[in-house]
Amino acid sequence: MAAICVFCASSRTLDQRWLDLATATGQEIARRGHTLVSGGGCVGMMGAVADGARSEDGHTVGVIPQILVDREIADTNSDELVITDGMFDRKATMLEKSDAFLTLPGGLGTLDELFEVWTIAMLGMHRKPVVLVDAHGFYTGLVHWLAGLAENSFARPAAMDLLIVAESVPEALNKIESLLE
Repeated sequence: MAAICVFCASSRTLDQRWLDLATATGQEIARRGHTLVSGGGCVGMMGAVADGARSEDGHTVGVIPQILVDREIADTNSDELVITDGMFDRKATMLEKSDAFLTLPGGLGTLDELFEVWTIAMLGMHRKPVVLVDAHGFYTGLVHWLAGLAENSFARPAAMDLLIVAESVPEALNKIESLLE
């Protein structure tokens, strides 16, 4: 089975539907026998995805920088909690520990993580699936804008092909699993 890294929001002020989506994502990852790798926080969607995985007896790996541990938002219930020196080390550790990346709705940090793993995939530095879940049309505008990059020669079509867009978590996991076979 695979270690699937989930990027998502850590905001404490989200609508319940986003927390429910994160919980269901963690549950589905665990039901399929995969390990969840997350940003190691216990708040927002990040906490919900880890709690969801654990509710189905899934294995969770949290990767969090010391500065966020100091703010008391670490997911201390993680099966494995890796504490890094900073945000750059966090991303490098998440990349190292993961076989695939699944991005749920989120803000700037989520987009930073998505664009980092997608960019280095485009550069050939890894061959791990990168999947964007466009739940409830959250990323539709971004996906259209990204398509314009290739249309205007700001990105190669091959780079665009490395970002897989799914409308649901089951679809996203099916795509990840088919690519990892």
